[in-house]
Amino acid sequence: MDKVILTEKQNPASINIDSLSSREIVEIINNEDQKVALAVRETLDDIAKAVDIITKSFQEDGHLLYFGAGTSGRLGVLDASECPPTFSVSPDMVRGYIAGGDTALRFAVEGAEDSFEGGEQDLVNSGTIAKDVVVGISASGNAPYILGVLSKAQALNIKTVGIACNKEAKIKQYSDVFICPEVGPEVITGSTRMKAGTAQKMVLNMLTTASMIRLGKTYKNYMIDLNPTNAKLKDRATRILSEIAQISYEEAAEVLIRHNWHLRDALKKF
Repeated sequence: MDKVILTEKQNPASINIDSLSSREIVEIINNEDQKVALAVRETLDDIAKAVDIITKSFQEDGHLLYFGAGTSGRLGVLDASECPPTFSVSPDMVRGYIAGGDTALRFAVEGAEDSFEGGEQDLVNSGTIAKDVVVGISASGNAPYILGVLSKAQALNIKTVGIACNKEAKIKQYSDVFICPEVGPEVITGSTRMKAGTAQKMVLNMLTTASMIRLGKTYKNYMIDLNPTNAKLKDRATRILSEIAQISYEEAAEVLIRHNWHLRDALKKF
């Protein structure tokens, strides 16, 4: 059993989980989830290094490209898709790719992660350039697809970041920065959509959020570059302007309407 990678080992805390009550099951899951943030905390130095690389890329008009398979791929696509409405950036700036293509977002395409050549080809097809940053996401860190992506990126002199939950991950050799929150065995053996997936989501949140902050996309902790495309976001923009400018909600709404709901432009009035 010693040769079994960490993400595939049996968790002694949940070994009898199938005989427990619903309350006992969710308590075990919650207890294990509490370990995730602590594991991510141990990798903050590496996350910060990645943020510096990504920020420099953005400053040079580069892009951030996520590649993953299964849950890891879906998390990358999710994080990328949330950047335009949150920070008013182009959808091209942060892009997510998943092994098996868009179909794999809804349906499992498990065999896609086994193709090293598929990873190489997807990297080439992405149109990435030398000033970009490529992030490979894999719970085990051994998926051939991600190895193909990262090795091809390095061959093209593109900066690479690897994210895995296994310190022996093969992607480490192809990563300029290797981020490895070791969350331990999953509650359900091998179900890396759980703790490993949560850890990956936390890391991806940090990579984009911290990079956008470094670019000046916030004022203090206000998201002043949000894109208010619906009623909820217009309300948020109005409240932010009201708080920063210390004016009434109604006056803030009037100012935003005059500035076509561009919060940053509206703030220049004050």
